[in-house]
Amino acid sequence: MNNLFLLSLSLLLCIVACGENAEGEQAVNETAYEKAFAAKYSNAKDVDWRMDDNGYHEAHFKIDGDKYRADFDDDGNWRETERSMDYGDLPDAVKETIKEQYDKDDIEEIELVDSSSKGTFYDVEFKDDGKKWDVEINKEGKIIGVVE
Repeated sequence: MNNLFLLSLSLLLCIVACGENAEGEQAVNETAYEKAFAAKYSNAKDVDWRMDDNGYHEAHFKIDGDKYRADFDDDGNWRETERSMDYGDLPDAVKETIKEQYDKDDIEEIELVDSSSKGTFYDVEFKDDGKKWDVEINKEGKIIGVVE
């Protein structure tokens, strides 16, 4: 009888410790950045978390088949979201700036960036003679930053 009581008590403690809710589903202890991500991107699929070089929690995910990356700090503050894109999808003003100031053949990658601090812009990564740099261009074709 004493063993049955201990077994029942152990089972009850296990259920409580595992955090089962009323529907019988296991509760998840989400971090602040995971909660913020889920609120901002409720339709995201195939989410994979990593730590980026700046110390942000970086979610790699898909929406409607497109691949995205979004950065959040420890407190759940959204920093930016990036999506790779093709040169042909750039606005004409951005293409014109590239044509006037850079060699299109040196483009390594293009990303559409939505940033909490800079707004929306296009991040165009160039590579020439082994050297890489990023040029940030807004939709009007104005260069807003160069990162080497």
